[in-house]
Amino acid sequence: MTNLGLPAALLTTIGEYFDMMFDSDVNRFARVFAPTAQLHGMRDGTLRVLSAADYRALLSSNPSPKSKNAPRQQEILLVDIASASQALIKVRVRIDTILYVDYLSLHLIEGHWLVTAKSFHIERRFEHTAS
Repeated sequence: MTNLGLPAALLTTIGEYFDMMFDSDVNRFARVFAPTAQLHGMRDGTLRVLSAADYRALLSSNPSPKSKNAPRQQEILLVDIASASQALIKVRVRIDTILYVDYLSLHLIEGHWLVTAKSFHIERRFEHTAS
């Protein structure tokens, strides 16, 4: 990840997000997502809506891409800093066989950048490969 002139704390949160998407370590969940965050996205033609608690449970219930030796792919596509306390980050991140484009709305809450909303889109599906 390259420094795009972003506040260091915002880069730290995005780095934690990428790490958590790869290793599914929900111990860092509270350092990435606000407890009131909501996630929205189309999955198999249906709008899927998850609370932060539901998403945390989902992450912890599935094997991580890291544990499956899945390729790691991640990049920051867009940064829009609206104010000293609000930003929108568009990222591409691969989770096992699915490549997502995520729009992450972040707010500076009590000195920490946290995702308050996530909108996700499945950009591509990869075939399973034998390990």
